[in-house]
Amino acid sequence: MGHTYIIGEIGQNHNGSVDVAKLLTELVARPIKEETFGLNLLPIDAVKLTKRDLKEELSVSQMNKPYDTPNSFGRTYGEHREFLELSDDEHFEVYKYAKSLGLDFVETLCAKGCLSLLKLFTPDRLKVASRDLTNIPLLEALAETKIPIILSTGMSSRNELDDALSTITKYHDDISILHCVSQYPTTPDNLNLLTIKYLKKEYPQYTIGFSDHTIGIAAPIAAVGLGAAIIEKHITIDRKLKGTDQKGSLGPDGVNRMVRDIRLAERWMGVEDLYIDKSVAASKVKLERSIASNIELQVGHVIELSDLHMLSPGDGFRWSQLSNVVGKTVKRYIPKNEIIYPDDIV
Repeated sequence: MGHTYIIGEIGQNHNGSVDVAKLLTELVARPIKEETFGLNLLPIDAVKLTKRDLKEELSVSQMNKPYDTPNSFGRTYGEHREFLELSDDEHFEVYKYAKSLGLDFVETLCAKGCLSLLKLFTPDRLKVASRDLTNIPLLEALAETKIPIILSTGMSSRNELDDALSTITKYHDDISILHCVSQYPTTPDNLNLLTIKYLKKEYPQYTIGFSDHTIGIAAPIAAVGLGAAIIEKHITIDRKLKGTDQKGSLGPDGVNRMVRDIRLAERWMGVEDLYIDKSVAASKVKLERSIASNIELQVGHVIELSDLHMLSPGDGFRWSQLSNVVGKTVKRYIPKNEIIYPDDIV
């Protein structure tokens, strides 16, 4: 199987701190080791930040609405959102740090005003959040940059996805589509991972992946098994930190286990064939069964079916070769419960 492109989604888990964003970037870049077989596995490929323009975020009444929750960083929702925003320069700082660690850098830009970032640097990919799949003016602005685009389908219909694709493909077709469910966390009965197969069949010209909002690491692994070529998952340095996304994100140990299992799943898939792998050859001989005697067979005895049963090891005649044994004459004494070999009979 090909390489799975894994994105570590920081979201707002930096809690407004560029230093925490850098710590998360270090977590993303950490090498992955598989202990049992001593494999050094490729780490996460990219880190992703989100940029909002608060002038284009919510209505005035919603921005001024009191926001009194345990996860609030301000008196109003607007103050809360402002606290969590990193500046363009801080995004650039995290971008440079990610590049120094060999990572790709993905940006979710939530408004046309956020394109001011592109004066400082060019992300490797732009992400369109699920809520903005129908934001045609934003899609136009992002597509005009010619930067590869990732679309999340968390709250879109087939028609809405097709409209988004029609908008972007006026400018380029370097597009990835991620199956996503915008429920946080996503409940098992709502995940519908078979959408990945549907998207691969209906949109073969695009890269298909999965943006995960479930608890744990099982869903991304299953998605890779269904053919997802991109996996996006929220990460945090500590799931106990203040913030609405922290508990639903993967901490350091979870990140390590998810990436390990995705990289192993790439190897698990193998080829579409049925064959005897060389690694099981010794076990096959040791454990399979061969035609054996169930009584003592004296020299000159003509072997009958009732004289036979099956025992290990599997280096003698198979039952499918019964005609090579029944009716043959014993030329060398065969004790009870021993394998019958070609040199024993004539």
